[in-house]
Amino acid sequence: MARFDASLTRYASEWHSSDQAPFLSLRSSSTSLHLDRPDLGLSPFSRAHHLQLPNSYPVCTLVPVSMTLSSIAKHSLARTSTRTTSKCSLHPKHARYFSPSAPASSSSLPRPYRFHVGASWAGKPHDPRGPRVKSNPFPPDSPVGRWRDATLARPNAAAGKHIGEDFFYIQDGISLGVADGVGGWTESGIDPSLFSQALMFHAHRYSKVAWPGEPEVDPMQEYEEREQVEGWELSPVECLESAYGGVLRERNVLAGSSTACILTLNASTGVLRAANLGDSGFLIIRGSQVIYQQRAQTHFFNCPKQLSKLPTAQKRFSRAVVDHPSDADLCEIKLRHGDLILAYTDGLSDNVFPSEMVAICSLVARQFQFSRRTLTPSGETEIEGNVEDQEVQAMAERIVDYARICMANTKRVSPFERAAAREGMYFRGGKVDDVTVIVAMVQEAI
Repeated sequence: MARFDASLTRYASEWHSSDQAPFLSLRSSSTSLHLDRPDLGLSPFSRAHHLQLPNSYPVCTLVPVSMTLSSIAKHSLARTSTRTTSKCSLHPKHARYFSPSAPASSSSLPRPYRFHVGASWAGKPHDPRGPRVKSNPFPPDSPVGRWRDATLARPNAAAGKHIGEDFFYIQDGISLGVADGVGGWTESGIDPSLFSQALMFHAHRYSKVAWPGEPEVDPMQEYEEREQVEGWELSPVECLESAYGGVLRERNVLAGSSTACILTLNASTGVLRAANLGDSGFLIIRGSQVIYQQRAQTHFFNCPKQLSKLPTAQKRFSRAVVDHPSDADLCEIKLRHGDLILAYTDGLSDNVFPSEMVAICSLVARQFQFSRRTLTPSGETEIEGNVEDQEVQAMAERIVDYARICMANTKRVSPFERAAAREGMYFRGGKVDDVTVIVAMVQEAI
């Protein structure tokens, strides 16, 4: 395997938001992350108020925190109501990988866009002091159980580990989503993972009935006059509504709630459409900049908007948070060749700044570019298979690796710490949580 030396003479970071901590610098020779703690500006009063979370998990010891971004990238090739809308327009602004492929019944119209998708995840460590939950998981021979096991039978950064209360789906590379089960239900003896698994199962099931941008032939015209027309596309919010209805009908899901982020990628027009409810989300990287990041939806600090299913005839849940798919933020963006889309749960956004995600993706991309130019004695590159699929998979894995490091570090400022400081609360370091990341790369036929 060719050795990649991520040496950069200069790296300029543009800070578009106060949420991005100005401590990232990439040095020539080491390309290291500087984890300095900037002054949070907390008053003596606010410092005395420590943030108490509903579920307090012990800090897990993973690997030394003083890890460089280059060391993260080094292993990439070795391991393969009124609806609230946010209408954005950025037009001209041990298993398998997921890439879109047209159904056998589709016509031969060219598909200008192709999307390469990789996913990785890691569940948080078990807390022996936490409440015990008697879980009845979906049986392996049930529809949800079979789909769940098949979805998890793919490479990820924590091979052999559980995914926790998160879940995700990828439908042939052109529809994808993430969900984060709300952990507060464990205090009531409810397993939060069942809701998020069922929600993603039904989102995947409903997304199969429509292919975004898939061309069809109009059967009402004569053969010589037939036109190839745009296929029907199920919008993300419609998919979310249908999936939520499916969860409400699931007998195995007695109660629970979850955030959700669903995206469709149109292979004909290159348009991304999204529906986001809660503090999961997505961002788009173009070049070396984040051109769009979905805002988190919350009722108040650390209480995201969420889809819920309440137990019947139990008054103690009468004040539970119940939101609806129609409350989701909607977005539509025109994609370009080379764009990267990152969809994630809050285990990532609470611990890793967007600029750090960009830096990791850039380092992995540079390594793959280097390896493409490196030939073996036989004249072949050292990368086998679809290079783009392996590249996005490596990006997802490295980002999850780094998120796990950050959440175990109490000496660096985290996005969650900054958010707590804005509320006058004190929270130090990373926030231990499940983390799920999907990375999609846009490839345009030129």
